[in-house]
Amino acid sequence: MKPLSSAALLGLALIAARADADTARPQDYPVRPLRLIVPGPPGVPPDLAARIFSERLAPALGKPIVVENRPGATGTIGLAEIAKAAPDGYTIGVLGMPYTVAPNLYPKLRYDTVRDFAPVGQLVWSSQLLVVRADAAWRSLDDVLAAARANPGRLTFSSGQPGVTSHLIGEMLKLRSGIDIRAIPFKGSMEGLAAVMGGQTDFMFTPAGNAMGLVKAGKLRPLATATAARLPAYPDVPTMAELGHPGFDVRDWHGIVAPAATPKPIIARLAGELRTATADPAVMEKLAAVSMDAAVDPGPEQFGALIRAELERWAKFARESGIRAD
Repeated sequence: MKPLSSAALLGLALIAARADADTARPQDYPVRPLRLIVPGPPGVPPDLAARIFSERLAPALGKPIVVENRPGATGTIGLAEIAKAAPDGYTIGVLGMPYTVAPNLYPKLRYDTVRDFAPVGQLVWSSQLLVVRADAAWRSLDDVLAAARANPGRLTFSSGQPGVTSHLIGEMLKLRSGIDIRAIPFKGSMEGLAAVMGGQTDFMFTPAGNAMGLVKAGKLRPLATATAARLPAYPDVPTMAELGHPGFDVRDWHGIVAPAATPKPIIARLAGELRTATADPAVMEKLAAVSMDAAVDPGPEQFGALIRAELERWAKFARESGIRAD
């Protein structure tokens, strides 16, 4: 038999090395770069959280982490890609509060939120502000509600895709206050805020971090926050509960999931690194700069319980409010 050429031998060696990497044992993990899929566009809270944590996790894991944005259909496009990925720990993704609403909006999802993902750990909490134009006549939430009652169907609020946090809180205000207001969808929160400042819409519930620079610049006026407690970055802005609307504790959250059947030792390795990262003062500082808080207890069990509880919560709200994807 004719001996193999050096080029052929090199090719076989490379194939063997790649096969070894692909079948690496969990204790050898990771042996190549990771993909971190964000089911939203750049600049939104899940994307910001993913990039802050990937900067911290990559050195700890010893391999690069490539953040890939896969937006669309309230996160369902990106989540479907995570669900179908090989369960080897090299494709992970972000799952957040808005994505627990999606099963109520899209009845034919290509994944099951509980069955097809393995929770790794929660990353962050983030909060939302109700904002209006800085020169608007409304100086309080009561002013907005009075205007809505005096003009049924006329007031509009900027919203993201159906089911995202800005949409949900607006619909919650509508339902609980008995007012008739209309959601105007935009691709991202910054576009929605631009519409508020330009007078195309009347108000918006927006991630607090996205509004910070515009509030400081005197272009937006914050009227309330939808969380149970006042935000440290906005100590003078009252909560919805303080303004007579109890139960408005809507905090956005995001965490990491892997495809179901990912080996438990790999989940444990990732979860351990996340715990270390959430306690890192440098990470906390970066999160605070965009008005996010690191999760206090981000383990897989706790995160799985949060996901299940939120699926139940938002299924009930979807039935009550009648929100739809169209």
